Amino acid sequence: MANNYFRFKEFTVYQGDCAMKVCTDACIQGAYTARYILENTLPSSEIMDIGTGTGLLSLMLAQQLPTATITAVELDGDAATQAAGNMALSPWSARICVITGDVKELPVTALYDFIITNPPFYEADLKSNDQLRNQAMHATTLNYASLLDVITSHLSPDGVFSILLPYHPFKDFTTKAADAGFHAQQILHVRQSVQHDYFRSVGIFKRGEGVSDIEEMAIRETGNIYTAAFTDLLKPYYLYL
Repeated sequence: MANNYFRFKEFTVYQGDCAMKVCTDACIQGAYTARYILENTLPSSEIMDIGTGTGLLSLMLAQQLPTATITAVELDGDAATQAAGNMALSPWSARICVITGDVKELPVTALYDFIITNPPFYEADLKSNDQLRNQAMHATTLNYASLLDVITSHLSPDGVFSILLPYHPFKDFTTKAADAGFHAQQILHVRQSVQHDYFRSVGIFKRGEGVSDIEEMAIRETGNIYTAAFTDLLKPYYLYL
């Protein structure tokens, strides 16, 4: 059974009321995205987090981007309440707000510089008997086309978005994103270990053409030790790195 909380260096994520718990690949996305924004000096004063869950990604970005204001949207009421609680306990509570509801119905009152999302992964895979987990893991409420419509509506003309997906579905998403006018600027393919195949991909997209910078990273070495690349990326966050 997963722990009811996950403690980071500068914040704690309580997760007992969330279908999807803190996971390593989401931590990689948060850290990789924050690094990308900082290294490319991107405008990031207004950020949207679609499907915030525990609030993990919002908290990771808030830690590294001291001028960012973050709007976190979550469909599930219990998860949204827990995310709001996690944010209220963090040092950045004044800069993060949680909206409970369907992002597809959210009115466009402002455009965001950056959008981050760890969306439902699977559009056609077998589902479990847990409805909330299905909602979190499978595209039962927000498929890729609908997600791209939301991003198109809420992202500023020069805005950028980050997405985490399984490695193979990521290729299909990239094609659909291109049809919507978005092209990958940077991609990180992730392995569980140096002996495994890729299992997750993080993509940074924006409108217009772009030359993709493709990187790869393994989480662990053969001896179950974190790789140097993973340690360097997560060191600002993980308590014991």
